[in-house]
Amino acid sequence: MKTKPLSNLRNRIVTTLLLTAFLMLASILASPAIDSAAAMPIATLPTLDPRAIPKWTNQLVIPPVYVPTNVTDENGNVIRQEYTVDATQFYQQILPTVDEKGRPTGFGLTKVWGYGGITKDARTGQFLGYIRHSPAASFEAIRSIPIQVKWVNNLVDASGDPLPHLFLVDPTLHWANPNDMMMPMYPVDAPPAGYPEAQSPVPIVTHLHGGEVASYFDGGPDEWFTPDGIHGDGYSTFIPTDPNAAVYFYNNTQQPATLWYHDHALGMTRLNVMAGLAGFYLLREYNTTIDSVAPLLPSGKYEVPVAIQDRSFNLDGSFWFPTAGLNPLYHPYWQPEFFGNTIMVNGKVWPNLNVDNGQYRLRLLDGSTARFYTISFVDRKTKAMLPFIQIGTDGGYLKAPVTLTSLTIAPGERADILIDFSGLPAGTQILMRNTAKAPFPSGTPPDGSTTGQIMQFTVTGNPGFTPLILPAALNPTLLDPFPTLPATTSARTLILFEVMGPLGPLEILLNGQKWAGNISELPRVGSTEDWYIVNPTADTHPIHLHLVQFQLVSRQAIDTKNYMAQWTAINGMPPLPLDMTPTSVDITPYLKGKAMPTPPNEQGWKDTVRMNPGEVTRIRVRWAPQDAPTVGSGASYPGLNLYPFDPTIGPGYVWHCHIIDHEDNEMMRPYKVTW
Repeated sequence: MKTKPLSNLRNRIVTTLLLTAFLMLASILASPAIDSAAAMPIATLPTLDPRAIPKWTNQLVIPPVYVPTNVTDENGNVIRQEYTVDATQFYQQILPTVDEKGRPTGFGLTKVWGYGGITKDARTGQFLGYIRHSPAASFEAIRSIPIQVKWVNNLVDASGDPLPHLFLVDPTLHWANPNDMMMPMYPVDAPPAGYPEAQSPVPIVTHLHGGEVASYFDGGPDEWFTPDGIHGDGYSTFIPTDPNAAVYFYNNTQQPATLWYHDHALGMTRLNVMAGLAGFYLLREYNTTIDSVAPLLPSGKYEVPVAIQDRSFNLDGSFWFPTAGLNPLYHPYWQPEFFGNTIMVNGKVWPNLNVDNGQYRLRLLDGSTARFYTISFVDRKTKAMLPFIQIGTDGGYLKAPVTLTSLTIAPGERADILIDFSGLPAGTQILMRNTAKAPFPSGTPPDGSTTGQIMQFTVTGNPGFTPLILPAALNPTLLDPFPTLPATTSARTLILFEVMGPLGPLEILLNGQKWAGNISELPRVGSTEDWYIVNPTADTHPIHLHLVQFQLVSRQAIDTKNYMAQWTAINGMPPLPLDMTPTSVDITPYLKGKAMPTPPNEQGWKDTVRMNPGEVTRIRVRWAPQDAPTVGSGASYPGLNLYPFDPTIGPGYVWHCHIIDHEDNEMMRPYKVTW
């Protein structure tokens, strides 16, 4: 087995220090006078016009469900479920094959990457055998029954040789770097087709987004592995396995929720997820005395996972992704945000779902790299908006059901909603519409004929699920007032920061620090902290913390200009030296107006939260299981570990922006749980 030398981490830190110095100097010296023609990659654009793609002739695919091998005790009780899931390259029909009149479109298959395993049909339970798809099959996990997954990197060709990446890997970022190549330095003279040494082998590592898991199995960015057995610095496996694989263990002790899994390799997550490495992980509670809500909800064919992703295509049906960076002399291929010109749902562009006259449960996931969605449901004929009920968010049920007519979700967020098609005439067409600007919130409005449309529902007129009355309180652990986690005097004030180059952002930082800088977030197990995160940038950033589900306390306007002037006067201009831990600045003198309390549809457990420009967002984080008592006997306190594993050991965790383009270029920081 080939393993990366331990010296690689030191080499990467030294390289990062050199790059930081070059960036600071280059930001002063760079000008149009530089003869950079040879260094500029050849820019390409998607060749397939999205308006030429027929809508609603694709039918929505419901992802199949993985079939486990059950491990039982002497009494036949299931004590663990085991899976083997591999990542491979294959071709998938994403674009429609016929137009509105049934005529062939001529659109070919799309080369994708996806996870594969032994599956069954999600609706009928019929055994399907080995299936691979993008997005992949869903895990149906049962609360309190752990699962063990062998993740296999089979991104190889027919002869077994490692495949090159579908998209251009940018080695000027801090990335997995399995071949330990030298980082190109400013000014970069990049080959238009990419660096061969960066393109293969492809590192992957799977992260269970929202999962309460030991750091060994968190799928952190340094825990990657390649098809030919090269391993990252944080690589670990639950039991010994093949050199191109890792075995992870998930306890499933948290509350039932819509989780998801996706690749998380350092510096190339956006590329691996864009290629297709993602899927749902649905955690269920089958004890109705614990979860009395589930029996009242639509199930079977009336429960539909909906993964929304944007993509662009070439004429041959292949994915298009940028091949020229915003500041190509620094990062030849990296762009701050990718926005596709089509919308793909569950692996089909602009699909239709035929629905009965009844209620449906839609488990929504924003699986895009950067695009936000403001979702509404509109009758295409009458233009009337259908109300819907949100019952859950990232970490499970909301405190109470919330009736809405529109909903905004950011990359990484999930929303569990109920929508009722009862009483609508057969043939009624309901459009799932998007009105979110890109970038969010002040960018360009979506094109009403393309990215402003997500999918369609066509009412069949058949009887469906009759809505049942929901309890006023969905989650007994979420009491009035919200947040229910106890107030704390332990707090951190952190900032979001863009480092600007000649043509726009060079990188985006958390608290002015780069990935390789001092680890400054060292919370104690069992403790509760308030994080105040100041956003002086122009974008809303969805911030995600690994390991924990937390609660949103408030958002409040802040004088970011004067606050940042004071912050930089004390700490200097980011990026900060790698050995420097920044000094926080009190936000109190800079706050404006009143704090905005948590909206009803965010009064639940969150692992990803939107942090708006010009605001300080306050979240309350407890390093303890969701169900740990807040007061009295058994309540968590600093130094008490209530997890079924030790979170203080292993490679640790990360927190980051879930605009994946940002995450891949320094907007991610490691943190470690301590005693």
